[in-house]
Amino acid sequence: MTTRLRFATRALLLQLGTVTLVVALCTGVYLLLAVQQLRAEAESTALGIARTLAEDPQVRSEVTRISLAESPPDADDLREGDLQRIASDVASRTGALFVVLTDHNGIRLAHPTPSRIGEEVSTPYEEVLAGAEVVDWQTGTLGESARAKVPVRDEAGAPVGEVSVGFERAGVFDDLPPLLTVIGCAAATAMALALLAFLLLRRRWERLTLGVQPEELVALVQNQTAVLNGVDDGVIAVDTRGIVRVSNAAADRLLGLDAPVGRTVNDLGLTASVLATATGAHPRSSAIVEDRMLYLDSRPVVRDGKALGDVLIVRDRTDLVALTERLETVRTMTAALRVQRHEFANRMHVVAGLIDADRVPEARAFLGDLVERGSVAFPVTGLDLLGDPFLHSFLGAKGVEARERGVALRIADDTQLIGRVTEAEDVAAVLGNLIDNAVTAAASGERTPRWVEVAVLGDGDALVCTVSDSGPGLEDVDPFSPRPRGPEADDDVHGHGIGLPLSKEIAHRSGGDLWLIDPGGDDGGAVFAARIGGAVDRAPHPPEENT
Repeated sequence: MTTRLRFATRALLLQLGTVTLVVALCTGVYLLLAVQQLRAEAESTALGIARTLAEDPQVRSEVTRISLAESPPDADDLREGDLQRIASDVASRTGALFVVLTDHNGIRLAHPTPSRIGEEVSTPYEEVLAGAEVVDWQTGTLGESARAKVPVRDEAGAPVGEVSVGFERAGVFDDLPPLLTVIGCAAATAMALALLAFLLLRRRWERLTLGVQPEELVALVQNQTAVLNGVDDGVIAVDTRGIVRVSNAAADRLLGLDAPVGRTVNDLGLTASVLATATGAHPRSSAIVEDRMLYLDSRPVVRDGKALGDVLIVRDRTDLVALTERLETVRTMTAALRVQRHEFANRMHVVAGLIDADRVPEARAFLGDLVERGSVAFPVTGLDLLGDPFLHSFLGAKGVEARERGVALRIADDTQLIGRVTEAEDVAAVLGNLIDNAVTAAASGERTPRWVEVAVLGDGDALVCTVSDSGPGLEDVDPFSPRPRGPEADDDVHGHGIGLPLSKEIAHRSGGDLWLIDPGGDDGGAVFAARIGGAVDRAPHPPEENT
């Protein structure tokens, strides 16, 4: 089974290969330039020496004299002559391979090898005797060399011979070994720096990615995208500096965010409760955002003992809370019907007993009283002021519940409602929540007697109601702000939980409102009012008996 190289190893090999290629390329280019520079310097030096020697008066006169002589020069005389001495001195002083002088026929007048004096040179000389200077690399009797050839001119300026100066190849490139050493040291240093840079980069990379390899990062991104976009809950990840790093579409939709990633959580315009939970100040809380009831859960993220930030889970509980409120309404109405059935059964037993005892007049009178007062006597003072069957039964059932907690529910004398309730669910949710809060407040207070008073009025097609109680009041709390949820939370009273914010939202959806009239104090408890639009049908209906 083959073992795949880790990304760090592959990156190291790639970086080392790249650096090696770059260093080799640079070394080759630099070496080529250095060789060209050494060749040019050798040619320039040879040309300078040749020009200087060609302008020497003694050399010019001797070469002119020999070239104009009718007989060829004597080789023995040349070996002991001034030209050979001058050429040897120049070669020894400059380190040249050779300094050669010739006449107009190419016959050597001076040469490093005395035995070759008097012979014709082995390299072309015609171009020089035509008056041109030649600089080139040529191979002669002394081997390959960089040589310069300059014509020697007589007094009239006509070429009568040449001066040839050459430097051997080995001497020209004597500087290459130390140059190559310097280049090699520079290349080795570059490789060492590249290796050090990679080690530092890998260490930094491992710290930033928590040791996760790129292949694993790809899988994490794919899994994250699938998970975050595959759930209905909102997810927001905030790092230790308060910057949002992850926010899925559900979180953006529920919290009304626009491109939050990369921004600080304080700049997102979140409500106080959402902000406190997002920063980890509260582990859990509830919040109303626009028309949604949200449940927030914050959890710290720790990896290998290092805190990475917090993750905020946003759950939409609007439908669930609304369904709970409706179920509570159904439960209340069911309890009312159960009480009515039980009370009606008892009264029917009374009627049956009177008839069996032949006390028909008394049975008739009992039935008449039953028809006049209804099938059950709810413990709610002033309940007869309500002609709507739904409100009559609903508030009657609430009165039964309140009595079980030692609180008397009563209907205010100024109650007046013309028409029928059409939006029973909204009315039950809003009014029921206000009554439940008021009953809880009255039951927890020290005033006696304990009571809750409800006033119901019609305002066009809107239902307006007020609820007051004998409780201790609200003190300095905002009843419409959801309280952070947690193990330390006390019992919810007057909107410390989520009932009042949700009721306020229900009222707003109908074009109405829910507000606090009086927070209460020494003289009495809190007073709330609600207006529910479109909840009343004022069209005339045939009279119905409350059953």
